Amino acid sequence: MDVVLETDQLGKRYGRAWALRDCSLRLPAGRFAALVGPNGAGKSTLLHMAVGLLRPDAGTVRVFGQAPYDSTAVLAEIGFVAQDTPLYRDFTADELFTTGAKLNRRFDTALARDRLGQIGIPRDKPVGKLSGGQRAQVALALAMAKRPRLLLLDEPVASIDPLARREFLHALTGVVAETGTTVLLSSHILADLERTCDFLIVVHASQTKLVGGVDELRGEHRQLIGPRHASPPAAGIAQVVRTSHTDRSTTLLVRTNGPIHDRAWQSHEVTLEDLILAYLADDDLGAGRTHVGWGVSA
Repeated sequence: MDVVLETDQLGKRYGRAWALRDCSLRLPAGRFAALVGPNGAGKSTLLHMAVGLLRPDAGTVRVFGQAPYDSTAVLAEIGFVAQDTPLYRDFTADELFTTGAKLNRRFDTALARDRLGQIGIPRDKPVGKLSGGQRAQVALALAMAKRPRLLLLDEPVASIDPLARREFLHALTGVVAETGTTVLLSSHILADLERTCDFLIVVHASQTKLVGGVDELRGEHRQLIGPRHASPPAAGIAQVVRTSHTDRSTTLLVRTNGPIHDRAWQSHEVTLEDLILAYLADDDLGAGRTHVGWGVSA
């Protein structure tokens, strides 16, 4: 399987603090991947190193087998939409497309114009006068018009309303289906990710905690519910990821390495939300608590 993005022990430090450390992952081609983690976990740092805007202080990052900051050919294959979708606010969409065509040899102006025409966004209006959702769509059209093989999106829909967010993601999934572009989307909105993504990268405390296909990861994890003082099953568990208690019962989220036959425990499938929150929970959080500021609804 072709690997689009690969990191090995990747790290970036600001002063004495590591923004990202010991980050190792492999993103296969053709996947729609979610990059998930709380604020300050290192998501933006990872994306900025993947597009060559930052150089690592440790480890390596490779895109299509090459370091992105050493190859203009690699950068030509990457589309990037940064946080807050920064655009020249006095430019119209058509003016931005003209600029994009001058800077990118494969820029498809017709595709960009068609994208906006399909969703009714005016191309002759300064983008600073458009809504947040419309600006996000213009930024996506610009990025897709590069005809990238890899599209990196750094929370482009975090500040827009649910309807505009859904329209953005619907447009994105349509483009991906048409072109086969690999996408890495950073987002806090877990419900959106469950609807769209088939690959998961969880980053917490500046390190990668979980990497893999969504279906495979869900299949490897189970939620077990048993008596309050029961010992975990002796067989079938590779790792207890999260434990919570009530007066009468204990709930475990576990990573399995075989079947679990202990009759004292009821076994249930996990949702993507269950999986993400379990790996993001701090060790000192109490049962039932999650990270403040995480969006878990549509």
